Amino acid sequence: MGCFGFLKVMMFVFNGIIFLAGAAILGVGIWVKVDSGSILGFLGKIENAPAQLSQVLNVGYLLIAIGALLLVIGFLGCCGAIRESRCMLLLFFIIVLLVFIAEVAGAVVILVFRPLADQLFNQFGTAAVQNIKKDYGANADVTGLWNTTMSTLKCCGFYNASDFVGSPYYVANNQRYPPQCCGDTDNPCNQTLADAMAATGCFPKIKQLIDDNTVVIVGVALGIAVLEICAMAVSMILFCKIKSRSA
Repeated sequence: MGCFGFLKVMMFVFNGIIFLAGAAILGVGIWVKVDSGSILGFLGKIENAPAQLSQVLNVGYLLIAIGALLLVIGFLGCCGAIRESRCMLLLFFIIVLLVFIAEVAGAVVILVFRPLADQLFNQFGTAAVQNIKKDYGANADVTGLWNTTMSTLKCCGFYNASDFVGSPYYVANNQRYPPQCCGDTDNPCNQTLADAMAATGCFPKIKQLIDDNTVVIVGVALGIAVLEICAMAVSMILFCKIKSRSA
C-alpha cells in the first residue's frame, strides 16, 4: 500500500468513527425528545424554574442537529476519499473547520459564564424544593418523576431529605420520608430526619458524578479535537495529491 492508499484508508477510518458517533448522538437526541419520562421531561414540569432553563430543555434538538451534522461530515469524508472527489474533500474540510471553531468558542463561553451557571442551578434548586413541598404526594406525575429520578440515581430529594418536610406525602404518611431516603425500600421511611439526611441529595449526586468524571470528559473532548485536526490535515493532503495527479 502506497502513501496515497494509506491516506485514503486513514480518511475512511477517521470518518467512519465520526459517522458512527453522529448516529449515536442522533439516536440519543431522538430518545430524549420521545421519552417524556426523561430528566428533561422532569425539569419541564417544575414550576417557577429560571427562564434560562428553557434553553436546556432544547438539548434534544441540539443533539439531533449535532448528530445529523456528524453524519453529513462522515459521509462527505468517506465518499470524498473513496471517489477521490476534491469538491467533497474541500467541503468536508470547511465544515469540520467551522465545527472546530464553534467548539473552541463554546468552551470559552462555558469557562467565562461558569459563575452564571452556578447561580442558575441555585435558582433552580429553590424552585425544585418548592415543587417537592407543593406537589410530591399530591401530583401523580411529579411524584412519579421524582421517584424515578431518586431510584435511578440512588438519591433523596434535591438537596437532602429535609426537602420533603411539609410536602403532601410527608403529611399523609405521619411525617415519614419516601422509601428512597431509607435505602429504596417499599415502605415510607421511619427514620428521623438526621438518619434520613444520610441519603445523598440528587443535585449533590449529579455534581459528584460530573466532578468524578471531569478527567474523562476533558479527555474525550481533547480526543475529538485531535480527531478533527487529523481528519482536516489528511483531507487537505488528499486534496492536494488528487489535484496534483489530475494536473
